[in-house]
Amino acid sequence: MKKTKYIFFTGGVVSSLGKGIACASLGLLLKSRGYEVTILKLDPYINVDPGTMSPYQHGEVYVTDDGAETDLDLGHYERFINTNMAQYNNATAGQVYYEVIQKERRGDYLGATVQVIPHITDVINEKIELVGQKTGSEIVIVEIGGTVGDIESLPFLEAIRQFRLGKEHEDTLVVHLTLVPFVAGANELKTKPTQHSVMRLREIGLQPDMLLCRTDRLLPQGVKDKIGLFCNVSANSVIDALDVKTIYEVPVQYADEGFDQLVLKKLKLPKNELNFSGWRDKVERYSKVEKEVNIAICGKYVSLHDAYKSITEAFIHAGMENNVRVNLKWVSTEEIGEQSVKEYLKDVCGILVPGGFGERGIEGKLEAIHFARENMIPFFGICLGLQCAVIEFTRNVLGKKDANSTEFNPDTKNPVIHLMETQKSIKRLGGTMRLGSYPCNLYAGTKASQAYGMNEINERHRHRYEFNNSYQKKLARAGMVFSGLSPDNKLVEMIELKDHPWFVGCQFHPELKSRLAKAHPLFREFVAAANQFSNKLN
Repeated sequence: MKKTKYIFFTGGVVSSLGKGIACASLGLLLKSRGYEVTILKLDPYINVDPGTMSPYQHGEVYVTDDGAETDLDLGHYERFINTNMAQYNNATAGQVYYEVIQKERRGDYLGATVQVIPHITDVINEKIELVGQKTGSEIVIVEIGGTVGDIESLPFLEAIRQFRLGKEHEDTLVVHLTLVPFVAGANELKTKPTQHSVMRLREIGLQPDMLLCRTDRLLPQGVKDKIGLFCNVSANSVIDALDVKTIYEVPVQYADEGFDQLVLKKLKLPKNELNFSGWRDKVERYSKVEKEVNIAICGKYVSLHDAYKSITEAFIHAGMENNVRVNLKWVSTEEIGEQSVKEYLKDVCGILVPGGFGERGIEGKLEAIHFARENMIPFFGICLGLQCAVIEFTRNVLGKKDANSTEFNPDTKNPVIHLMETQKSIKRLGGTMRLGSYPCNLYAGTKASQAYGMNEINERHRHRYEFNNSYQKKLARAGMVFSGLSPDNKLVEMIELKDHPWFVGCQFHPELKSRLAKAHPLFREFVAAANQFSNKLN
Protein backbone atom coordinates (compact mmCIF):
# COMPACT_ATOMS: atom_id res chain seq x y z
CA MET A 1 0.00 0.00 0.00
CA LYS A 2 1.34 3.41 -1.03
CA LYS A 3 2.08 5.96 1.67
CA THR A 4 -0.27 8.98 1.64
CA LYS A 5 1.31 12.40 1.24
CA TYR A 6 -0.27 15.55 2.68
CA ILE A 7 -0.13 19.13 1.37
CA PHE A 8 -1.43 21.87 3.68
CA PHE A 9 -2.50 25.24 2.29
CA THR A 10 -2.59 28.23 4.62
CA GLY A 11 -3.34 31.85 3.82
CA GLY A 12 -2.06 35.19 5.04
CA VAL A 13 -2.41 38.98 4.86
CA VAL A 14 -5.99 39.11 3.57
CA SER A 15 -8.80 36.68 2.82
CA SER A 16 -10.14 35.88 -0.66
CA LEU A 17 -6.70 35.39 -2.19
CA GLY A 18 -7.90 32.13 -3.75
CA LYS A 19 -6.71 29.24 -1.58
CA GLY A 20 -9.56 27.09 -2.86
CA ILE A 21 -8.61 27.72 -6.50
CA ALA A 22 -4.94 27.14 -5.65
CA CYS A 23 -5.74 23.78 -4.04
CA ALA A 24 -7.99 22.76 -6.92
CA SER A 25 -5.41 23.82 -9.51
CA LEU A 26 -2.59 21.90 -7.87
CA GLY A 27 -4.93 18.94 -7.48
CA LEU A 28 -5.68 19.04 -11.21
CA LEU A 29 -1.98 19.12 -12.14
CA LEU A 30 -1.09 16.25 -9.78
CA LYS A 31 -4.02 14.19 -11.04
CA SER A 32 -2.93 14.98 -14.60
CA ARG A 33 0.38 13.34 -13.68
CA GLY A 34 -1.40 10.14 -12.73
CA TYR A 35 -1.79 10.56 -8.96
CA GLU A 36 -4.95 9.82 -6.98
CA VAL A 37 -5.80 13.14 -5.34
CA THR A 38 -8.48 14.37 -2.94
CA ILE A 39 -8.98 17.67 -1.13
CA LEU A 40 -10.22 18.52 2.36
CA LYS A 41 -11.54 21.94 3.43
CA LEU A 42 -11.17 22.81 7.11
CA ASP A 43 -13.38 25.76 8.06
CA PRO A 44 -12.79 27.53 11.38
CA TYR A 45 -16.36 28.80 11.94
CA ILE A 46 -18.46 27.32 14.74
CA ASN A 47 -21.46 26.58 12.53
CA VAL A 48 -21.85 22.83 12.11
CA ASP A 49 -22.20 23.44 8.37
CA PRO A 50 -23.08 26.43 6.15
CA GLY A 51 -26.65 25.18 5.57
CA THR A 52 -28.33 27.78 7.78
CA MET A 53 -25.97 30.63 6.93
CA SER A 54 -27.06 33.60 4.83
CA PRO A 55 -25.67 33.73 1.28
CA TYR A 56 -24.52 37.26 2.11
CA GLN A 57 -22.39 35.78 4.89
CA HIS A 58 -21.09 32.68 3.19
CA GLY A 59 -22.02 32.62 -0.48
CA GLU A 60 -23.28 29.44 -2.10
CA VAL A 61 -23.92 26.25 -0.14
CA TYR A 62 -22.43 23.42 -2.18
CA VAL A 63 -24.28 20.10 -1.86
CA THR A 64 -22.52 16.78 -2.44
CA ASP A 65 -24.02 13.51 -3.71
CA ASP A 66 -24.28 12.17 -0.15
CA GLY A 67 -26.26 15.21 0.99
CA ALA A 68 -23.61 17.21 2.84
CA GLU A 69 -24.04 20.99 2.86
CA THR A 70 -20.52 22.28 2.39
CA ASP A 71 -18.31 25.24 1.56
CA LEU A 72 -18.41 26.52 -2.01
CA ASP A 73 -14.73 25.63 -2.43
CA LEU A 74 -15.78 21.99 -2.75
CA GLY A 75 -17.42 23.02 -5.99
CA HIS A 76 -14.05 24.23 -7.25
CA TYR A 77 -12.45 20.96 -6.17
CA GLU A 78 -15.03 18.93 -8.10
CA ARG A 79 -14.88 21.12 -11.19
CA PHE A 80 -11.09 21.00 -11.39
CA ILE A 81 -10.17 17.44 -10.43
CA ASN A 82 -13.45 15.99 -11.78
CA THR A 83 -13.99 13.88 -8.67
CA ASN A 84 -17.12 13.89 -6.53
CA MET A 85 -16.56 15.19 -3.02
CA ALA A 86 -18.38 13.82 0.05
CA GLN A 87 -19.20 14.78 3.62
CA TYR A 88 -15.69 13.87 4.80
CA ASN A 89 -14.16 16.41 2.37
CA ASN A 90 -15.37 19.33 4.53
CA ALA A 91 -15.03 19.80 8.28
CA THR A 92 -15.90 22.84 10.37
CA ALA A 93 -14.85 23.84 13.86
CA GLY A 94 -18.51 23.38 14.79
CA GLN A 95 -18.41 19.74 13.71
CA VAL A 96 -15.16 19.17 15.59
CA TYR A 97 -16.35 20.76 18.85
CA TYR A 98 -19.75 19.02 18.56
CA GLU A 99 -18.01 15.64 18.23
CA VAL A 100 -15.77 16.31 21.22
CA ILE A 101 -18.70 17.48 23.36
CA GLN A 102 -20.69 14.35 22.46
CA LYS A 103 -17.73 12.18 23.48
CA GLU A 104 -17.43 14.06 26.77
CA ARG A 105 -21.15 13.63 27.50
CA ARG A 106 -20.86 9.88 26.88
CA GLY A 107 -17.91 9.65 29.25
CA ASP A 108 -15.46 8.63 26.54
CA TYR A 109 -12.72 10.72 28.13
CA LEU A 110 -13.04 8.88 31.48
CA GLY A 111 -13.45 12.07 33.49
CA ALA A 112 -10.43 13.87 32.02
CA THR A 113 -10.42 17.62 31.62
CA VAL A 114 -11.38 18.20 27.98
CA GLN A 115 -9.10 20.73 26.30
CA VAL A 116 -8.25 22.16 22.90
CA ILE A 117 -4.97 20.25 23.12
CA PRO A 118 -5.10 17.31 22.73
CA HIS A 119 -8.83 16.61 22.35
CA ILE A 120 -9.84 19.17 19.71
CA THR A 121 -6.60 18.83 17.76
CA ASP A 122 -6.85 15.02 17.88
CA VAL A 123 -10.28 15.09 16.22
CA ILE A 124 -9.02 17.50 13.55
CA ASN A 125 -6.17 15.14 12.75
CA GLU A 126 -8.53 12.17 12.69
CA LYS A 127 -10.54 13.97 10.01
CA ILE A 128 -7.39 14.62 7.98
CA GLU A 129 -6.46 10.93 8.17
CA LEU A 130 -10.05 9.87 7.44
CA VAL A 131 -10.32 11.56 4.06
CA GLY A 132 -7.21 9.75 2.87
CA GLN A 133 -8.50 6.42 4.16
CA LYS A 134 -11.97 6.88 2.64
CA THR A 135 -10.68 7.78 -0.81
CA GLY A 136 -7.47 5.74 -0.93
CA SER A 137 -5.73 8.82 -2.30
CA GLU A 138 -1.99 9.04 -2.72
CA ILE A 139 -2.07 12.79 -2.10
CA VAL A 140 -4.41 14.65 0.26
CA ILE A 141 -4.54 18.43 -0.14
CA VAL A 142 -5.84 20.23 2.94
CA GLU A 143 -7.09 23.83 2.77
CA ILE A 144 -7.34 25.73 6.07
CA GLY A 145 -9.94 28.47 5.87
CA GLY A 146 -9.28 32.00 7.06
CA THR A 147 -5.90 33.66 7.49
CA VAL A 148 -2.97 33.19 9.80
CA GLY A 149 -3.58 35.30 12.90
CA ASP A 150 -7.30 34.54 13.12
CA ILE A 151 -8.05 33.29 16.64
CA GLU A 152 -10.49 30.67 15.37
CA SER A 153 -7.85 29.15 13.05
CA LEU A 154 -5.33 28.45 15.81
CA PRO A 155 -6.55 24.93 16.74
CA PHE A 156 -6.32 23.87 13.09
CA LEU A 157 -2.81 25.23 12.67
CA GLU A 158 -1.73 23.60 15.93
CA ALA A 159 -3.26 20.32 14.75
CA ILE A 160 -1.20 20.51 11.56
CA ARG A 161 1.95 21.16 13.59
CA GLN A 162 1.25 18.01 15.61
CA PHE A 163 0.26 16.06 12.49
CA ARG A 164 3.61 16.80 10.85
CA LEU A 165 5.51 15.60 13.91
CA GLY A 166 4.08 12.13 13.41
CA LYS A 167 5.09 11.92 9.74
CA GLU A 168 8.33 11.64 7.82
CA HIS A 169 9.66 14.98 6.60
CA GLU A 170 8.98 14.19 2.92
CA ASP A 171 5.38 13.09 3.62
CA THR A 172 4.00 16.57 4.36
CA LEU A 173 4.28 19.99 2.80
CA VAL A 174 3.06 23.43 3.87
CA VAL A 175 2.22 25.92 1.11
CA HIS A 176 1.46 29.45 2.27
CA LEU A 177 -0.57 31.70 -0.02
CA THR A 178 0.16 35.36 0.59
CA LEU A 179 -0.19 38.77 -1.02
CA VAL A 180 2.62 40.78 -2.59
CA PRO A 181 0.95 44.12 -3.39
CA PHE A 182 2.22 46.71 -5.84
CA VAL A 183 2.06 50.19 -4.32
CA ALA A 184 1.63 52.59 -7.23
CA GLY A 185 2.72 55.66 -5.27
CA ALA A 186 6.06 54.05 -4.51
CA ASN A 187 6.20 52.20 -7.85
CA GLU A 188 7.29 49.16 -5.91
CA LEU A 189 6.26 45.62 -4.98
CA LYS A 190 6.03 45.34 -1.20
CA THR A 191 7.20 42.18 0.56
CA LYS A 192 6.58 43.20 4.18
CA PRO A 193 2.99 41.82 4.30
CA THR A 194 4.33 38.43 3.25
CA GLN A 195 7.20 38.61 5.74
CA HIS A 196 4.85 39.40 8.64
CA SER A 197 2.39 36.71 7.58
CA VAL A 198 5.11 34.06 7.54
CA MET A 199 6.41 35.37 10.85
CA ARG A 200 2.99 34.72 12.44
CA LEU A 201 2.94 31.24 10.94
CA ARG A 202 6.40 30.44 12.29
CA GLU A 203 5.40 31.70 15.76
CA ILE A 204 2.73 29.00 15.74
CA GLY A 205 5.38 26.41 14.90
CA LEU A 206 4.80 26.02 11.15
CA GLN A 207 7.57 26.76 8.69
CA PRO A 208 6.19 27.00 5.12
CA ASP A 209 8.00 24.91 2.54
CA MET A 210 6.71 26.98 -0.37
CA LEU A 211 5.19 30.42 -0.85
CA LEU A 212 2.50 31.18 -3.41
CA CYS A 213 2.62 34.93 -3.94
CA ARG A 214 -0.59 36.47 -5.24
CA THR A 215 0.42 39.37 -7.43
CA ASP A 216 -0.73 41.37 -10.44
CA ARG A 217 2.70 41.16 -12.12
CA LEU A 218 5.65 38.79 -12.33
CA LEU A 219 7.96 39.00 -9.34
CA PRO A 220 11.54 39.97 -10.30
CA GLN A 221 14.18 37.52 -9.15
CA GLY A 222 15.46 40.10 -6.67
CA VAL A 223 12.05 40.23 -4.98
CA LYS A 224 11.90 36.44 -4.82
CA ASP A 225 15.39 36.36 -3.30
CA LYS A 226 14.34 38.89 -0.67
CA ILE A 227 11.16 37.01 0.22
CA GLY A 228 13.06 33.73 0.43
CA LEU A 229 15.75 35.21 2.65
CA PHE A 230 13.40 36.82 5.18
CA CYS A 231 10.90 33.94 5.18
CA ASN A 232 13.47 31.16 5.46
CA VAL A 233 12.39 29.62 2.13
CA SER A 234 14.60 28.93 -0.87
CA ALA A 235 14.06 31.48 -3.64
CA ASN A 236 13.03 28.79 -6.13
CA SER A 237 10.18 27.88 -3.74
CA VAL A 238 8.67 31.36 -4.11
CA ILE A 239 6.03 30.93 -6.82
CA ASP A 240 4.15 33.61 -8.74
CA ALA A 241 0.37 33.37 -8.42
CA LEU A 242 -0.59 35.88 -11.06
CA ASP A 243 -3.98 37.48 -11.51
CA VAL A 244 -5.71 35.90 -14.53
CA LYS A 245 -8.94 36.52 -16.47
CA THR A 246 -10.63 33.25 -15.47
CA ILE A 247 -9.97 30.77 -12.69
CA TYR A 248 -9.41 28.06 -15.30
CA GLU A 249 -6.18 29.77 -16.36
CA VAL A 250 -4.68 29.31 -12.88
CA PRO A 251 -3.53 25.68 -13.37
CA VAL A 252 -2.08 26.68 -16.76
CA GLN A 253 -0.05 29.39 -15.08
CA TYR A 254 1.02 27.01 -12.28
CA ALA A 255 2.13 24.43 -14.85
CA ASP A 256 4.21 27.05 -16.66
CA GLU A 257 5.78 28.01 -13.32
CA GLY A 258 6.64 24.37 -12.59
CA PHE A 259 4.70 24.51 -9.30
CA ASP A 260 3.54 20.89 -9.46
CA GLN A 261 7.01 19.61 -10.36
CA LEU A 262 8.53 21.35 -7.35
CA VAL A 263 5.82 19.91 -5.09
CA LEU A 264 6.57 16.39 -6.31
CA LYS A 265 10.29 16.96 -5.81
CA LYS A 266 9.78 18.03 -2.21
CA LEU A 267 7.46 15.07 -1.57
CA LYS A 268 10.02 12.76 -3.22
CA LEU A 269 7.51 11.47 -5.75
CA PRO A 270 8.20 10.63 -9.41
CA LYS A 271 7.49 13.41 -11.92
CA ASN A 272 5.19 11.41 -14.14
CA GLU A 273 4.33 12.86 -17.55
CA LEU A 274 1.82 15.72 -17.41
CA ASN A 275 -1.31 14.89 -19.41
CA PHE A 276 -2.77 18.39 -19.40
CA SER A 277 -3.08 19.48 -23.04
CA GLY A 278 -6.86 19.05 -23.21
CA TRP A 279 -7.47 21.55 -20.39
CA ARG A 280 -4.91 24.01 -21.74
CA ASP A 281 -6.32 23.87 -25.29
CA LYS A 282 -9.89 24.38 -24.11
CA VAL A 283 -8.96 27.43 -22.02
CA GLU A 284 -6.88 28.93 -24.84
CA ARG A 285 -9.65 28.40 -27.42
CA TYR A 286 -12.23 30.00 -25.13
CA SER A 287 -10.03 33.08 -24.65
CA LYS A 288 -10.39 33.76 -28.39
CA VAL A 289 -14.19 33.37 -28.59
CA GLU A 290 -15.82 36.55 -29.91
CA LYS A 291 -19.55 35.71 -30.17
CA GLU A 292 -21.42 36.91 -27.07
CA VAL A 293 -24.84 36.05 -25.64
CA ASN A 294 -26.56 38.05 -22.90
CA ILE A 295 -28.36 36.02 -20.23
CA ALA A 296 -30.09 37.49 -17.17
CA ILE A 297 -29.87 35.91 -13.73
CA CYS A 298 -32.97 37.15 -11.93
CA GLY A 299 -32.51 36.61 -8.20
CA LYS A 300 -32.34 38.41 -4.87
CA TYR A 301 -28.68 37.82 -3.96
CA VAL A 302 -27.30 39.38 -7.14
CA SER A 303 -25.11 41.87 -5.27
CA LEU A 304 -23.01 38.90 -4.12
CA HIS A 305 -22.18 36.72 -7.11
CA ASP A 306 -20.69 34.00 -4.88
CA ALA A 307 -24.27 33.16 -3.87
CA TYR A 308 -24.65 31.69 -7.37
CA LYS A 309 -21.05 30.55 -7.87
CA SER A 310 -21.77 27.16 -9.43
CA ILE A 311 -24.30 28.74 -11.81
CA THR A 312 -21.78 31.28 -13.09
CA GLU A 313 -19.21 28.52 -13.62
CA ALA A 314 -21.76 26.30 -15.38
CA PHE A 315 -22.36 29.13 -17.85
CA ILE A 316 -18.64 29.27 -18.62
CA HIS A 317 -18.63 25.51 -19.30
CA ALA A 318 -21.76 25.77 -21.47
CA GLY A 319 -20.31 28.74 -23.33
CA MET A 320 -17.18 26.75 -24.12
CA GLU A 321 -19.22 23.92 -25.63
CA ASN A 322 -21.35 26.35 -27.67
CA ASN A 323 -18.37 28.46 -28.74
CA VAL A 324 -19.94 31.62 -27.29
CA ARG A 325 -19.13 33.88 -24.38
CA VAL A 326 -22.00 34.22 -21.93
CA ASN A 327 -22.40 37.73 -20.53
CA LEU A 328 -24.40 37.57 -17.32
CA LYS A 329 -26.75 40.42 -16.50
CA TRP A 330 -27.49 40.46 -12.78
CA VAL A 331 -31.07 41.58 -12.15
CA SER A 332 -32.45 42.11 -8.65
CA THR A 333 -36.00 40.78 -8.53
CA GLU A 334 -36.78 43.17 -5.70
CA GLU A 335 -36.61 45.96 -8.30
CA ILE A 336 -38.60 44.35 -11.12
CA GLY A 337 -42.26 45.32 -11.51
CA GLU A 338 -44.93 44.86 -14.15
CA GLN A 339 -44.07 48.23 -15.72
CA SER A 340 -40.29 47.94 -15.47
CA VAL A 341 -39.66 44.30 -16.42
CA LYS A 342 -39.30 45.08 -20.14
CA GLU A 343 -36.67 47.73 -19.45
CA TYR A 344 -34.62 45.33 -17.31
CA LEU A 345 -34.82 42.38 -19.74
CA LYS A 346 -35.13 43.96 -23.18
CA ASP A 347 -31.54 43.16 -24.21
CA VAL A 348 -31.23 39.53 -23.03
CA CYS A 349 -31.48 36.28 -24.99
CA GLY A 350 -32.12 34.04 -22.01
CA ILE A 351 -33.55 34.35 -18.50
CA LEU A 352 -32.57 32.18 -15.54
CA VAL A 353 -34.34 32.23 -12.18
CA PRO A 354 -32.18 30.44 -9.57
CA GLY A 355 -32.94 28.82 -6.24
CA GLY A 356 -33.52 30.65 -2.98
CA PHE A 357 -35.62 30.87 0.15
CA GLY A 358 -38.18 33.32 1.49
CA GLU A 359 -40.78 35.69 0.05
CA ARG A 360 -38.50 38.63 -0.73
CA GLY A 361 -38.19 39.25 -4.46
CA ILE A 362 -40.75 36.58 -5.47
CA GLU A 363 -43.12 38.89 -7.36
CA GLY A 364 -40.19 40.16 -9.41
CA LYS A 365 -39.25 36.59 -10.30
CA LEU A 366 -42.81 35.96 -11.44
CA GLU A 367 -42.70 39.06 -13.66
CA ALA A 368 -39.42 37.89 -15.22
CA ILE A 369 -40.89 34.45 -15.94
CA HIS A 370 -44.07 35.97 -17.38
CA PHE A 371 -41.93 38.14 -19.68
CA ALA A 372 -39.88 35.12 -20.84
CA ARG A 373 -42.95 32.98 -21.46
CA GLU A 374 -44.92 35.58 -23.42
CA ASN A 375 -41.97 36.82 -25.48
CA MET A 376 -40.66 33.32 -26.29
CA ILE A 377 -37.31 34.06 -24.64
CA PRO A 378 -35.43 30.90 -23.52
CA PHE A 379 -36.09 30.35 -19.83
CA PHE A 380 -34.42 28.14 -17.24
CA GLY A 381 -35.79 27.76 -13.71
CA ILE A 382 -33.77 26.04 -10.99
CA CYS A 383 -35.37 24.80 -7.74
CA LEU A 384 -37.34 27.88 -6.61
CA GLY A 385 -37.21 28.91 -10.27
CA LEU A 386 -39.31 25.87 -11.20
CA GLN A 387 -41.73 26.61 -8.37
CA CYS A 388 -42.11 30.23 -9.49
CA ALA A 389 -42.70 29.06 -13.08
CA VAL A 390 -45.57 26.88 -11.85
CA ILE A 391 -47.05 29.75 -9.83
CA GLU A 392 -46.81 32.17 -12.78
CA PHE A 393 -48.38 29.68 -15.20
CA THR A 394 -51.23 28.90 -12.80
CA ARG A 395 -51.95 32.57 -12.24
CA ASN A 396 -51.73 33.81 -15.80
CA VAL A 397 -52.75 30.81 -17.90
CA LEU A 398 -55.26 29.06 -15.64
CA GLY A 399 -56.46 32.41 -14.26
CA LYS A 400 -56.05 31.45 -10.59
CA LYS A 401 -54.64 34.79 -9.47
CA ASP A 402 -54.15 33.72 -5.86
CA ALA A 403 -51.98 30.71 -6.76
CA ASN A 404 -48.92 30.59 -4.54
CA SER A 405 -46.53 28.52 -2.49
CA THR A 406 -47.37 27.85 1.13
CA GLU A 407 -43.84 29.04 1.86
CA PHE A 408 -44.96 32.56 0.94
CA ASN A 409 -48.69 32.40 1.79
CA PRO A 410 -49.72 29.53 4.09
CA ASP A 411 -53.40 30.43 3.60
CA THR A 412 -53.50 30.50 -0.21
CA LYS A 413 -56.56 28.79 -1.72
CA ASN A 414 -54.44 27.45 -4.58
CA PRO A 415 -51.23 26.02 -3.04
CA VAL A 416 -49.59 24.81 -6.24
CA ILE A 417 -46.33 24.50 -4.26
CA HIS A 418 -46.47 23.07 -0.76
CA LEU A 419 -44.28 21.62 1.97
CA MET A 420 -43.00 18.12 1.27
CA GLU A 421 -44.77 15.48 3.37
CA THR A 422 -41.45 14.34 4.84
CA GLN A 423 -40.71 17.90 6.00
CA LYS A 424 -43.90 18.58 7.99
CA SER A 425 -42.70 17.13 11.30
CA ILE A 426 -39.22 18.67 11.13
CA LYS A 427 -38.37 21.36 13.72
CA ARG A 428 -34.58 21.63 13.38
CA LEU A 429 -33.54 23.51 10.25
CA GLY A 430 -29.91 22.43 9.88
CA GLY A 431 -29.24 19.55 7.49
CA THR A 432 -32.89 18.48 7.29
CA MET A 433 -33.95 19.44 3.76
CA ARG A 434 -34.18 17.00 0.88
CA LEU A 435 -30.44 16.90 0.30
CA GLY A 436 -28.11 15.10 -2.07
CA SER A 437 -28.46 12.93 -5.16
CA TYR A 438 -31.81 11.40 -6.13
CA PRO A 439 -32.91 9.53 -9.27
CA CYS A 440 -35.29 11.00 -11.84
CA ASN A 441 -37.06 9.45 -14.82
CA LEU A 442 -37.41 11.56 -17.96
CA TYR A 443 -40.14 11.19 -20.57
CA ALA A 444 -38.96 10.41 -24.09
CA GLY A 445 -39.37 13.16 -26.66
CA THR A 446 -39.10 15.98 -24.14
CA LYS A 447 -36.44 18.68 -24.18
CA ALA A 448 -35.13 17.18 -20.94
CA SER A 449 -34.54 13.71 -22.37
CA GLN A 450 -33.10 15.18 -25.57
CA ALA A 451 -30.63 17.27 -23.56
CA TYR A 452 -29.45 14.35 -21.41
CA GLY A 453 -29.61 11.75 -24.16
CA MET A 454 -31.04 9.29 -21.63
CA ASN A 455 -34.22 8.71 -19.66
CA GLU A 456 -32.77 7.96 -16.22
CA ILE A 457 -30.66 10.55 -14.39
CA ASN A 458 -29.41 11.41 -10.90
CA GLU A 459 -29.22 15.02 -9.70
CA ARG A 460 -28.56 16.86 -6.43
CA HIS A 461 -31.34 18.48 -4.42
CA ARG A 462 -31.67 21.09 -1.68
CA HIS A 463 -35.27 22.05 -0.92
CA ARG A 464 -38.25 21.64 1.41
CA TYR A 465 -41.15 22.52 -0.88
CA GLU A 466 -42.46 20.66 -3.92
CA PHE A 467 -45.09 20.75 -6.65
CA ASN A 468 -48.63 19.94 -5.47
CA ASN A 469 -49.67 16.94 -7.56
CA SER A 470 -53.37 17.75 -7.27
CA TYR A 471 -52.78 20.47 -9.91
CA GLN A 472 -50.91 18.27 -12.36
CA LYS A 473 -53.82 17.34 -14.66
CA LYS A 474 -55.10 20.93 -14.88
CA LEU A 475 -51.71 22.32 -15.76
CA ALA A 476 -51.01 19.53 -18.24
CA ARG A 477 -54.25 20.29 -20.10
CA ALA A 478 -53.15 23.94 -20.31
CA GLY A 479 -49.81 23.05 -21.93
CA MET A 480 -47.35 22.32 -19.13
CA VAL A 481 -45.30 19.16 -19.65
CA PHE A 482 -44.13 17.22 -16.60
CA SER A 483 -41.01 15.86 -18.22
CA GLY A 484 -39.24 14.45 -15.17
CA LEU A 485 -40.64 12.56 -12.18
CA SER A 486 -39.20 10.60 -9.26
CA PRO A 487 -39.19 6.82 -9.90
CA ASP A 488 -42.36 6.39 -7.79
CA ASN A 489 -44.07 9.23 -9.75
CA LYS A 490 -44.78 11.12 -6.53
CA LEU A 491 -42.42 14.07 -7.02
CA VAL A 492 -42.27 16.41 -10.01
CA GLU A 493 -38.61 16.97 -10.85
CA MET A 494 -38.83 18.75 -14.23
CA ILE A 495 -41.34 20.81 -16.20
CA GLU A 496 -41.36 22.41 -19.64
CA LEU A 497 -43.87 24.12 -21.97
CA LYS A 498 -45.11 22.67 -25.25
CA ASP A 499 -45.41 25.84 -27.31
CA HIS A 500 -42.19 27.56 -26.32
CA PRO A 501 -38.72 27.27 -27.95
CA TRP A 502 -37.01 26.48 -24.61
CA PHE A 503 -38.85 26.83 -21.30
CA VAL A 504 -37.51 24.31 -18.77
CA GLY A 505 -37.57 24.09 -14.99
CA CYS A 506 -35.96 21.58 -12.64
CA GLN A 507 -36.41 21.02 -8.91
CA PHE A 508 -32.79 19.95 -8.50
CA HIS A 509 -29.54 21.92 -8.88
CA PRO A 510 -27.85 20.91 -12.16
CA GLU A 511 -25.14 23.55 -11.76
CA LEU A 512 -23.55 21.42 -9.03
CA LYS A 513 -22.53 18.72 -11.53
CA SER A 514 -21.24 20.89 -14.37
CA ARG A 515 -17.55 20.53 -15.25
CA LEU A 516 -15.14 22.26 -17.61
CA ALA A 517 -14.48 18.83 -19.13
CA LYS A 518 -18.23 18.34 -19.69
CA ALA A 519 -20.82 21.10 -19.35
CA HIS A 520 -24.10 20.11 -17.75
CA PRO A 521 -26.55 19.18 -20.55
CA LEU A 522 -29.30 21.52 -19.34
CA PHE A 523 -26.95 24.51 -19.25
CA ARG A 524 -25.47 23.50 -22.59
CA GLU A 525 -28.90 23.37 -24.25
CA PHE A 526 -30.12 26.54 -22.53
CA VAL A 527 -27.11 28.49 -23.85
CA ALA A 528 -27.63 26.93 -27.29
CA ALA A 529 -31.26 28.13 -27.25
CA ALA A 530 -30.17 31.60 -26.11
CA ASN A 531 -27.59 31.69 -28.91
CA GLN A 532 -30.28 30.72 -31.44
CA PHE A 533 -32.56 33.45 -30.08
CA SER A 534 -29.68 35.92 -30.44
CA ASN A 535 -29.20 34.91 -34.08
CA LYS A 536 -32.87 35.66 -34.78
CA LEU A 537 -32.53 39.12 -33.23
CA ASN A 538 -29.53 39.88 -35.41
